[in-house]
Amino acid sequence: MDFNWSPEQEKYRMEVRAWLEANRPRSLGKNEDPEFGGDDAQWQRLKEWHKRLYEAGWAGLTWPKEYGGRGATFIEQVIFQQELGRLGLPMGCNTLGVIMTGPALMQWGTDEQKKRYLQPILAGDEIWCEGMSEPGAGSDLASLQTRAELKGDYFVVNGQKVWTTLAHRSHFCQLFVRTDPDAPKNKGLSALLVDMKSPGVTVRPLKQITGDSEFNEIFFEDVKVPKENLLGPLNQGWQVLVSTLMHERFGIGETLGGTEQVLAQLVELAKNARINGRPAIEDEDIRQQLAQFAIEVTAKKYNGLRTLSRRLKGLLPGPEASVSKLVSTELGQRMTKFSTRLLGEYAMLEPRSPFAPHGDWMKRILQSESMTIAGGTSPVQKNMIGERVLGLPKG
Repeated sequence: MDFNWSPEQEKYRMEVRAWLEANRPRSLGKNEDPEFGGDDAQWQRLKEWHKRLYEAGWAGLTWPKEYGGRGATFIEQVIFQQELGRLGLPMGCNTLGVIMTGPALMQWGTDEQKKRYLQPILAGDEIWCEGMSEPGAGSDLASLQTRAELKGDYFVVNGQKVWTTLAHRSHFCQLFVRTDPDAPKNKGLSALLVDMKSPGVTVRPLKQITGDSEFNEIFFEDVKVPKENLLGPLNQGWQVLVSTLMHERFGIGETLGGTEQVLAQLVELAKNARINGRPAIEDEDIRQQLAQFAIEVTAKKYNGLRTLSRRLKGLLPGPEASVSKLVSTELGQRMTKFSTRLLGEYAMLEPRSPFAPHGDWMKRILQSESMTIAGGTSPVQKNMIGERVLGLPKG
């Protein structure tokens, strides 16, 4: 196989790079990461960046043109995300809506639902969150207990969700509920499109170790959801949930250059840091570890291309996406924590400290733990790989 970029793809990359470099907002960069909320001023800057991407046709690149996208190939999407990563820029203010809810609506939604919701998602006018995890059912989504009872023209929802990213900024929630309590665990579930301003919805932000609060609790108390807001078939929400998660894991793992950028940053740190009076890059142990990272980054890259090949054939993301998600987050975590070998005590300083010349490594170290949980924990991904890829018996 030829893994080189074609001349047309390289030309496209240069087009993307030129536009991003000419239009990038200087307030959004590597030392400021408001993609998951930030303060109000950061959020406003992120919304403005999303609107700029949307108006130029860069939001939802692979969305069909009939839904407002550019109808670009997945290769073009990957190139675009690589160039975003190179400049340390976020995708916009509605990442979950674009990579999860939007594709789920295209696959499962009625014509009325697509017409009502897709364009505002793409434009960033209506922010979406995902109502999945619960206090008693973290990554075991088949055990969720939030209930929705159909009463005439409405579902009445009661229950609680937790670790809900951007719920405090969201206008709507793609909510997964139990509509048949007597059915087996992964049966009797349904997906609902819920207005976050509905009476009975309460959002409480959760303060994290980084000091941010992008995760939230959501409480539902006798919340009425119109019957026409059912997404997909009644009591078959498990299929909607699985496909939504596959889109998310593809979105998390598809940026083939993500860990490559971290590796490049570590190499630069090693060139500038000193160990025993000489550049860290000359230390044999440091060089060996960087070489090991380079091997794993390359292996991840080619596995990502396998996943990409599946999408190019017109297929939905499969269990291969779990491999990319698992490797991306765990490798990224190990690489980020390796910065402490190079920076020593300086890695523990906040980015705004005058003694922290090397950026936001402390926050990245603290944040790296959450990425092995978001989108399905690493143990869940391993189970999926074992059962669906390797064909191992269920434990």
